[in-house]
Amino acid sequence: MNQQVYVAGVGMTHFGKHLGTSIKQLTRNAVEQALADAGCDQKDVQMAFFANAAQGHMEGQDMVRGQIALRAMGFEGLPVVNVENACASASTAFQMAVALVGGGGADIVLAIGAEKMFSEDKARTFAVFDGAWDVHDVAAGRERLLRMGEGIEPPPGSVSPRPYSVFMDIYAAFGRMHMREYGTTQAQFAAVSAKNHQHSVHNPLAQYQQPYTVEEILAAPPITYPLTLPMCSPVSDGAAAAIVCSEAGLARLAGSRARAVRVLGWALQGGSNRPGEALDRHLVRLAAQKVYEQAGVGPQEVSVAEVHDATAIGEIIQSEVLGLCAPGTGGICAERGETRIGGRIPINPSGGLESKGHPIGATGLGQIFELVTQLRGEAGKRQVEGARLALAENGGGLCGTEEAVACVTLLGR
Repeated sequence: MNQQVYVAGVGMTHFGKHLGTSIKQLTRNAVEQALADAGCDQKDVQMAFFANAAQGHMEGQDMVRGQIALRAMGFEGLPVVNVENACASASTAFQMAVALVGGGGADIVLAIGAEKMFSEDKARTFAVFDGAWDVHDVAAGRERLLRMGEGIEPPPGSVSPRPYSVFMDIYAAFGRMHMREYGTTQAQFAAVSAKNHQHSVHNPLAQYQQPYTVEEILAAPPITYPLTLPMCSPVSDGAAAAIVCSEAGLARLAGSRARAVRVLGWALQGGSNRPGEALDRHLVRLAAQKVYEQAGVGPQEVSVAEVHDATAIGEIIQSEVLGLCAPGTGGICAERGETRIGGRIPINPSGGLESKGHPIGATGLGQIFELVTQLRGEAGKRQVEGARLALAENGGGLCGTEEAVACVTLLGR
């Protein structure tokens, strides 16, 4: 980046079921919060990046989603770029805003992610994910991914008879691979989930705010082994937004400069044709290395992290490839309490995707909202004491044996 970039304001709706609320209204709610938080008028915004992944499938609104949603709340003449990048759409929109401001192309930019996934037709909702991998290679791709879990036999009765996303089968295969390679246990996956559900009790914007014990999670209805229902992210609606600005832009805003958060590093990474077991070449590991190098820090200096836990398995893998836990020890760290608030490296103090919710086009900016709140010391009962460096990781889609895209961002005070 040629110049320092700041997050001056953030906003987020409650994540959950909003059948009677439109994309336009969710967008308005999050954007108005972010503008007010930054002390920013609509006329001050020079450009917007609007993230959404599912509205075309769910509502038939394609091509100009951001222009439609933002015009409805009064933005006129504003250049808008629509961003669709699977579950990493919102973090990609945020990073595009950071790149524009950091390169001197604008001083005040809006990044917004909004999504509505709930429908009375559950099959329609689950079909959203059918396009998030190679649709010309479905049978072979599924076989290749499921083969990663060979060697760990699912117990009888450990697969749900009810419909669920095909991505849960893939995550389960990742989990069985981790069990085979490192000896990780189903109880350790449950420890991650119990931790995140406990964190979400203190997050008023979370979809679920009910605590679970490890035993309750293990006894919950199965999805596909080793996953049970509380270990998996739910279907969600919601929106989140951020005002990104330069030093000059920050000087023009009425918000408190003391509450602005710096962007210290970011990386948008594509995947490769690596073997599934070669986690040393995982795209998130490569992205994290770039970010740590940009910021001149190591993973041991990170105070708090929000990672893409579409399942508890995802959190364990991401904690390792980000360098927050040693390879093969993510489950052990969770079981020991190292990743809970008050532990060595708190992960997902928001409750994560498992509890906070996962409106896929808004998820990445939901992570930014949480980490900005943490760095400001404004997270209340879920506050990580003394948080100074905050790491966000958000992935999307599947290509080969890993995510198609990953975004890693480091924020600091």
